[in-house]
Amino acid sequence: MSDTSMRAIVQHALGGPDVLLVAEIPRPEPLPTEVRVKVYAAGINPVDWKTRVGEGMAGELGAPPFILGWDVSGVVEKVGFGVTTLKEGDEVYGMPWFPRAAGAYAEYVTAPARQFARKPTSITHEQAAGVPLAALTAWQALVDTAQIRAGQRVLIHAAAGGVGHLAIQFAKHLGAYVIGTARAAGHGWLTEIGADELIDYTAVRFEDAVADVDIVIDLVGDHYDDTSTRSLDVLRPGGLLVAVPAGVSPELAAAAEAKGMRVSPFLVEPDGPALTSIGELIDSGSVAVEVEEVFPLEQAAAAHARGESNRTRGKLVLRVVS
Repeated sequence: MSDTSMRAIVQHALGGPDVLLVAEIPRPEPLPTEVRVKVYAAGINPVDWKTRVGEGMAGELGAPPFILGWDVSGVVEKVGFGVTTLKEGDEVYGMPWFPRAAGAYAEYVTAPARQFARKPTSITHEQAAGVPLAALTAWQALVDTAQIRAGQRVLIHAAAGGVGHLAIQFAKHLGAYVIGTARAAGHGWLTEIGADELIDYTAVRFEDAVADVDIVIDLVGDHYDDTSTRSLDVLRPGGLLVAVPAGVSPELAAAAEAKGMRVSPFLVEPDGPALTSIGELIDSGSVAVEVEEVFPLEQAAAAHARGESNRTRGKLVLRVVS
């Protein structure tokens, strides 16, 4: 391979995991204010496999061919004109360009320098690659959208997932009483990382088990058993539902208004400063990222198949540099 090319996982058609193929493509060059990062590891998120089949962010990426992935941990290899916040050799992590294509399933990515932050020093690149999209989703939903305050009661659906387990820790760190929905097998771990109360959604209707909630972070949506609409029943008057995966339908908005509740759509944004704050929490030991399994880049298809099982604890990651 020449010094102007790189390996990447490219898909030329929409479809199942088998459309993810290793290819050799040109190495990108950074524009002014951008850096080129040598990718050591790339995180995998549900939006990746949804986009692969034509859902998720497929509208933003356009027709194939394209390269999936937004979570990156690596080393700055080249600096474009005007960049003053990073230098060659800096270890960084980030979620560049989202929801536009970032092409993280590759040996190199380019993006604006300020969409990255210095990688937490206490964790590996594989761990760091599991952080950005999930952590920024949890952080922005709780801090920026819900404006969480100490003493509030927060319900987090899908608490054992990539976003959920970080949202549990952030909410607890910020002084909330934290309730989560998850299968019983994950309750011990979720208690260890900060959950005050847990509901096995396979055994009981969550609205029968919890009430008087100030904030619901819904990481499931109405597509599964009307989770968003049912969540309105657990909120206090004036409480807020943050609908993360599917936004707010007209029906959900009308139901919230009729019950005197608030509901907000949500889409995560690149945020280097927030990643700096999150990195400080990780390095202080206040927050930990759970990576269940690491796959080599060439096994991206197997990683997607594993993720689509919906039985993962925390995050799945691709190792790009061996």
